[in-house]
Amino acid sequence: MGSGTPLLALRGIRKRFGRLEVLHGIDLELLAGEVLVLAGGNGAGKSTLVKILAGVYDDWEGTIELAGRSVRPRRPHEAAALGIACIHQELALVGPMNAADNLFLGRERSRRFFGVDDRAQAEAARLWLERLGLEVDVRLPVEQLPVAVQQSIEIARALSMDARVLVMDEPTSALTVMETRRLFERIEQLKREGRAVLFISHRMEEIYRIADRIAVLRDGQLVGTRHASELGRGELVEWMAGRALTEHVRAAAPGEAPRLSVEDLTVADPARPDRPLVRDVSFEVRRGEVLGLAGLAGSGASEVLGAVFGRLPRARGRVRVDGRAVPSGRPAAALRRGVAFLTNDRKAEGLTLSRSVVENVTLASLPRFSPGGWLRPRREERTVRRLAEELDLQAPSLGAPISTLSGGNQQKALLARLWLTEPTVLLLDEPTRGVDVAAKVRIHRLIDEWSRAGRAVALTSSELPELLALSDRVLVLHRGEVHAELERHEASAERVIAAALGGAA
Repeated sequence: MGSGTPLLALRGIRKRFGRLEVLHGIDLELLAGEVLVLAGGNGAGKSTLVKILAGVYDDWEGTIELAGRSVRPRRPHEAAALGIACIHQELALVGPMNAADNLFLGRERSRRFFGVDDRAQAEAARLWLERLGLEVDVRLPVEQLPVAVQQSIEIARALSMDARVLVMDEPTSALTVMETRRLFERIEQLKREGRAVLFISHRMEEIYRIADRIAVLRDGQLVGTRHASELGRGELVEWMAGRALTEHVRAAAPGEAPRLSVEDLTVADPARPDRPLVRDVSFEVRRGEVLGLAGLAGSGASEVLGAVFGRLPRARGRVRVDGRAVPSGRPAAALRRGVAFLTNDRKAEGLTLSRSVVENVTLASLPRFSPGGWLRPRREERTVRRLAEELDLQAPSLGAPISTLSGGNQQKALLARLWLTEPTVLLLDEPTRGVDVAAKVRIHRLIDEWSRAGRAVALTSSELPELLALSDRVLVLHRGEVHAELERHEASAERVIAAALGGAA
């Protein structure tokens, strides 16, 4: 770890949104050759601090020093020119553009007289992604690529800037275990080169795996900074939550009768019709059971959940809920059969960002609040307020645009939406993505409550310890096919990873 003059220093950083001050005089130092993990609950101010460093916000108070020189980035390109590269929690890619063009957007590889050198740019993009252990056709539009691949493109873009300071806001939220391992290897190389990394994560395992020092924000204030080796996990949680938390431990008691039945599910790949994303997948989820779907990026786990809900038009197969067929390709019909789906990309697919918290939560259950065809706003607000209290959903007001909430609180709003539909089957794609430790505990308990009430739950999680803790049974997918099925007592991280790689479980 580095020492001496900090490479990056924040002094007295304050930020207001209107009358509300969200950062209260933050002081942080980041040394060359170290990883400083910035931890804290949802709404603590972490992403706001990142946007200040990235030049997204310029109406803040305080000073930023880079290698002893005062700087004030007012635009993202100014931050990049100073040597500060940021990976934001929400993806910022241009969907119709291909991966190579996104990776070098604003820094295009040009021929001397003939514009962009597409061939050189594609080759450079391929090499950067290979460093992260990813093989992808960089000529494909990024909107056709899985979220995990899009996340890797964001990471590769930041790494390619040759920055002195890298700011990573939950970069592993959509990555698999293997992809996370490769990223951490790259971060270790950056440390050896004398660069500094400010890393934000809610995952306890990776915080202690990657951190040299840990700084904690709570309610816009710096609680403290300490060497990772000197800060115990229990004390870190108390710093983050303001209180001690007890982790939820699932006691499985699933019934015998299948609630969800899936037979011969196949999903075509729009880019390669000859190679399905999912091939002949069949499984059942019993009443009161939590089924985990595991696999590497591109394994088809997310596509299975989306196809069961009817949101992938190129899917075929048979889906039944309590013995009744669910029409394929029709999410509204699935919803009427009691199937609810949580997307892994809340910004692009889950939320109506300009609408209020109340409107987003009640979106899938409006008939419940519209007897006789007339909407009852007071009834809506009362119900959403109760759910917000249950989930500890923090918002300036329930009438505020949901875009003003932190990522974790947006996730809670989506879970509240599912809760209101009163489903019998829940399909959860990354249910705790981007939420803090306290919220994870609450969501784990909520999933347990849903299953204990007789609902069937199928879920994915890129956080393998979470998947193993929540699941009564694990299906491991490899290249779109079920490669292994493990009961709770059989499932271990080693077995799941081995099966996900195509080996024996």
